[in-house]
Amino acid sequence: KQLAAENLSKELQANQNIIMGILDAAFHALFVINEKCIIQMVNKKSCEVFGWTQEEFIGKNINLIMPDHVAVNHNHYMKHYLETGVKNMIGTQREVTARRKDGSTFPCILGLSETQQSGMICGFIRDLTEEKAHQAAILEKQLAAEN
Repeated sequence: KQLAAENLSKELQANQNIIMGILDAAFHALFVINEKCIIQMVNKKSCEVFGWTQEEFIGKNINLIMPDHVAVNHNHYMKHYLETGVKNMIGTQREVTARRKDGSTFPCILGLSETQQSGMICGFIRDLTEEKAHQAAILEKQLAAEN
């Protein structure tokens, strides 16, 4: 039994390493939070985009990455969702503003989904900074060409 338990433990650890490897290979930032809005997991892209380490993220409220005017109400939104089941953001994607460790903000696409098994919320964030800069440059060229 001891050997079987050790083998199972090694297999579980190997599977966890595979899953984290896949998540860390993602092109976009990933956050997993619990029902109290506490960050349970982030991938490497989250650290690159936002400037915090995994250790700094884990155990903190997700409002850490929100501008103040959004962060102040976020826990209330989650509480309302848990009490009513009404999903305003979960299951959708929309453009929002996020905040980095240095306090700077940037445009991004935020997609939220709920895991069925654990009740955790997964947030997927795509930084739009370069895309918006590219669009602005194109618009500037078009305007210059018209004049």
